[in-house]
Amino acid sequence: MNFFTKLKVLVILVFFFITSCVSKKQVLYVQDLNTTDVSEITFLQNTFQENDILKIDVTSLEAKASIPYNKILPQANVGNSLDLLLLNGYLVSSNKTINFPVLGSISVAGKTTETLKNDIQEKLEIEGHLIDPIVSVRLLNAKLTVLGEVNAPGVYTFTENNISFLQAIGLAGDLTIDGNRKDIVLIRESDGQRTTTKLDLTSASFLSSPYQNIQPNDVIIVNPNTKKVRSAGLVGNISTVLSIASILLSTIILIR
Repeated sequence: MNFFTKLKVLVILVFFFITSCVSKKQVLYVQDLNTTDVSEITFLQNTFQENDILKIDVTSLEAKASIPYNKILPQANVGNSLDLLLLNGYLVSSNKTINFPVLGSISVAGKTTETLKNDIQEKLEIEGHLIDPIVSVRLLNAKLTVLGEVNAPGVYTFTENNISFLQAIGLAGDLTIDGNRKDIVLIRESDGQRTTTKLDLTSASFLSSPYQNIQPNDVIIVNPNTKKVRSAGLVGNISTVLSIASILLSTIILIR
């Protein structure tokens, strides 16, 4: 093997390692965790939006007295599924109201599960409907969408009042090795307003931001890293790049 052949092989190998390697700084999450204070956790209370479906239960000391204030499901469907609960839940209308038994139309605009619970409870008691009523409110159709460079993109539902951003990524099976951890897009819609923001998961700072908690209908988009973008472009995959590089190097050697 002559000198020029050895040089060509060496250049190709160096090029291969440079273009295929991914550094730890591009892959590891929250790299500055030791220098960033993320001890304080702030849970954002989600307000109700149009087309939300609520489950509201009313009980009191006198069980029979609270029956008219509840939606009664058919006895055959005891042990009902989530789908059945959704069909029989309280749908939030376009003007942010629900139609509640006996009480009629109730506004849920700007309200959370806690404030709506307190409002219904107070209304039942002050207007003389029930004595010491107990009200529970749950959002049934909370969902989020995760797209892009994750192992299981899709739409996911959750019934918790709050889930974290990292939990949402976990539901989608974590980012692939080709996901750009410094270029995560979060799209959020609330009260007719749409906001977009970019998050950097290699920094712990997002854990103290308003986006640490997921809100219903959030959309997370994980963009591909530079390596993945290059492989999807005009040049194609790494073998194509190496072939072109080999031809160019051979041509230069022949000319010389």
